[in-house]
Amino acid sequence: MILCDTNILIEIYRDNPVINTIVDNIEHKNIAISDVTRAEVLVGARNRRELQAYVKDLRRLNILPIQPHISTTAIELLETYCLSHHLDFHDALIAATAIYHDVELYTLNVKDFIFIPGVKLYHPQEASSQSS
Repeated sequence: MILCDTNILIEIYRDNPVINTIVDNIEHKNIAISDVTRAEVLVGARNRRELQAYVKDLRRLNILPIQPHISTTAIELLETYCLSHHLDFHDALIAATAIYHDVELYTLNVKDFIFIPGVKLYHPQEASSQSS
């Protein structure tokens, strides 16, 4: 399973062909998102129709809810990295979700996560060369 950051979903909605191909290669059944990503996508809706479409689309994905251990880990990450690396709460929760579930994180903002021990970043080029 691959945990997708919010920016990946945004690119899917923008119909980015590169991201769409990568996500298609991961396969729908292997895509997961955090509750944080689900909330960020919903907040980005511009009208009721778009909101309803997002709700319907997101229900098809594996949603990884925020659990007490995830919240605790996110706070610990903030205590360690909010000043030195400008880690924000949303990214801390997403990172903690990836760590808790021991899944790779697919993001376009690698710099926001690369310094966090335990976060395994998904690299599409490596994944495609391993499956060949």
